Amino acid sequence: MINWNIYEIASQTQKLHGVKFRGRIRKFAISQNINVITENASDKDNVVRFAIEESQTAAPFIEFINTIMPDCQVDLIANQVHNPVLSKLKINIADRYEI
Repeated sequence: MINWNIYEIASQTQKLHGVKFRGRIRKFAISQNINVITENASDKDNVVRFAIEESQTAAPFIEFINTIMPDCQVDLIANQVHNPVLSKLKINIADRYEI
């Protein structure tokens, strides 16, 4: 299975939802040949999350994000997650579910 690291992007002053922000991150990843998952957070206001494979570095993403939205804060919030759901982090807690 692929291990993903999840990052959270937040801004106090700039709107992150409804401004094609996720699409810009996705297009950047394609241009860099990096796999990415990106989603608006539904459990926090004005937060976007992205996940990259554990073997990748977030540095190019952080640099790109700070270029297009300089006041954004990017933080690693979870690592080595299998099949991540980014909209609500609690869904990634495997012990919550039975099959």
